Amino acid sequence: MNAASTTSLAPKVSAGADGSNTDELLLEIWRALETLTDPEIPVVSLREMGILRDVRGDASKGYEVVITPTYSGCPAMEQIHDDVLATMQQLGHKASVVTQLAPAWTTDWMTAEAHEKLRAYGIAPPLACATSVAYANASRSKTHVLTFAKRTAAHQNIACPQCTSDNTTEISHFGSTACKALYKCLACLETFDYFKPY
Repeated sequence: MNAASTTSLAPKVSAGADGSNTDELLLEIWRALETLTDPEIPVVSLREMGILRDVRGDASKGYEVVITPTYSGCPAMEQIHDDVLATMQQLGHKASVVTQLAPAWTTDWMTAEAHEKLRAYGIAPPLACATSVAYANASRSKTHVLTFAKRTAAHQNIACPQCTSDNTTEISHFGSTACKALYKCLACLETFDYFKPY
């Protein structure tokens, strides 16, 4: 699990205005929210995908659950919003859902568990994101570069999640959803989705 996806998983120890242990309540909320899965890929949780970003507030004033879409216009966000609210209601907490667009979601926020679960489900997980490498290099020089043009990286074949061969080819840049591309394995002849890096 990378640091970006775990920053909110360790709530601060404090007492709420009503004397309740805010730390225990936040842990209970996180445990419940971590059971929610991505509607389009039900084998991975919202936390593992990096969509579930933060929980803030307290029992007396209510909670805000922060989510970040994998890309703008993602059709699953409405379902995710409803699932989060339903979970909070089942716990008996007042809550709202905040959709946070900045910083923008990146496949770097996906956990190692998400990568393994995607592969087992038949979806090739994303390779390292070229823009994250550029951002890391820029961060070291204290300069942040925002690039809107696609960066070209050294060509890497996508490994087939069925037979692990890297003798694969892209059939369509868009697969079952806009965030995935459709590939074909030239070894086992299976088609599969590849989760594109962002």
